[in-house]
Amino acid sequence: MLLHLMGSASDGGAETYFLHLAEAFRQAGIPQAVALRAHAGRERALAAMGIPYTVLPFRRIDLTTRLRVGAYARRMGARTLLAWMSRSAANMPGGDWKRIGRLGGYYAMRFFRGCDLLVANTPDIRDYILRHGWAPERVQYIANFAEADSLPALPRAALDTPEGVPLLLSMGRLHREKGHDVTLRALAQLPEAVLWLAGSGPEEAALRALARELGVADRVRFLGWREDAGALYRAADLVVFPSREEPLGNVVIQAWVHGVPVISSRAIGPAHLIRDGEDGLLVPIEDNEALAAGIRRLLGDAALRAGLRQAGARRAPEFDRDTVVARWREILDL
Repeated sequence: MLLHLMGSASDGGAETYFLHLAEAFRQAGIPQAVALRAHAGRERALAAMGIPYTVLPFRRIDLTTRLRVGAYARRMGARTLLAWMSRSAANMPGGDWKRIGRLGGYYAMRFFRGCDLLVANTPDIRDYILRHGWAPERVQYIANFAEADSLPALPRAALDTPEGVPLLLSMGRLHREKGHDVTLRALAQLPEAVLWLAGSGPEEAALRALARELGVADRVRFLGWREDAGALYRAADLVVFPSREEPLGNVVIQAWVHGVPVISSRAIGPAHLIRDGEDGLLVPIEDNEALAAGIRRLLGDAALRAGLRQAGARRAPEFDRDTVVARWREILDL
């Protein structure tokens, strides 16, 4: 039995991928349970999958969660604990379990001292862990998988978007590091385009105010957190990914598997993934003029868009679900 620890209350890429991986493990017959911080959406998803779970506090200063994780692990007969991100790792109890930490970012390594093994989802994060003195045999690289869902394209009318206008899609938490303000400034230079912005977070009010200030509020649809990502990807003409900081870039991979051209900043993760001009376009970080120029170039060149889609489709098998699950099975010792 595998016990996941999910201590985040946010809606982001790692949290979304946690559910995707749990579902993939379920389909592969890997027995699992979850100890998580309260989150109605994730609780509903786990219940729908039939995965047992318990809700624990996972507070920043917490004297009880570690003990309660241990008690739940014993009750469920867990052999392996898998901690998602820092707060989960900090609440991982001692004991006879195999303790694995999964890193999707450049987290403070002190939180992972109790882990036997660390899994990085990019080569650069693996190298970051090694630079902190971890022995190579205790560090593994396992990429995220991505697969297209079966949802049809969301009709534009559902989000008050005219047919025939260029439709841009940005996905991700509404945090400064995601660079959504850069996209809004680029949109101001693209008077025909409409932006669907899917995500939630503390920057929403500031982004809405910026959209009004730039005169683009009528061309931006703030969608909140969505569970129909595939329908959004299939409706879009382009995916725009302007992050200031991004260790991986799930959005890039999702754009590839859904057949949508993608333009991204040169943040570490996307710059590692994208072959500029071949399977996506890269522009400098925080450069709204370069972003607008790249979008304009893509919108005006159907052959380039088609080429990026085809090359992205060729990259998609690198992130095949069965391959990724097999790699996890090797290290879980179940």
